[in-house]
Amino acid sequence: MTSPNVSYQALARTWRPRDFATTIGQDHVVRALTHALDSQRLHHAYLFTGTRGVGKTTLARILAKALNCRTGISSRPCNQCDACLAIDAGRFIDYIEMDAASNRGVDDMTALLERALQAPSQARFKVYMIDEVHMLTGHAFNAMLKTLEEPPEFVKFILATTDPQKVPVTVLSRCLQFNLKPMAPIAIAGRLKEILAAESIAAEGTALRLLAQAARGSMRDGLSLLDQAIAYGGGRVSDDAVRGMLGTIDSLLLTRCSMR
Repeated sequence: MTSPNVSYQALARTWRPRDFATTIGQDHVVRALTHALDSQRLHHAYLFTGTRGVGKTTLARILAKALNCRTGISSRPCNQCDACLAIDAGRFIDYIEMDAASNRGVDDMTALLERALQAPSQARFKVYMIDEVHMLTGHAFNAMLKTLEEPPEFVKFILATTDPQKVPVTVLSRCLQFNLKPMAPIAIAGRLKEILAAESIAAEGTALRLLAQAARGSMRDGLSLLDQAIAYGGGRVSDDAVRGMLGTIDSLLLTRCSMR
């Protein structure tokens, strides 16, 4: 009996960009961050806004590596040192990702700020990435204002949100803001083609265009759909299989909506 392949990892995780050079569709943000890092003009707080799946968390991790790479601060982290590898693996003690949807209260924020006052254990900077920051309560936002304005020199904050209008102006004014754009279908399709070539999986051109359009500007959704298309098509990505799969998804969505 053949043992299952338990080591398989979703394409969205396997092919997550690991540096600015491989980041797709956000050239305006990459250019600004690259120049800031190479000129050592480092801000203490960054805000990434944009819809789901456009690279907010990915850019946060790349920025954390750029700040803490053992080769020094630059826009080109080596991706080989212990710091870079640990951040990629999600186990670097001085890079902390927090989901504000699950940790939204003033007590959660107070505990985070107390830890932020402690010097980093292994890194040059202690980096806090707070995702969906707009979900924090008013009291939690108030608690973070002073530290966000004048943090210790070894602390960097990266805030991310899909709804910047719900972030208080007092917080926005303390951050360097970057608006990530939905990705163009042609960019998504091009990336899917590159990944399939690297994975040695056959695909038809129209199928990739259909998947890219269905992703609605989200690279992560595009890769998730590609994973599903590969399974649906038995190891290849054909036009007919993708049309059938997307039609099934649309029918399910319509059924769910009509039941509400």
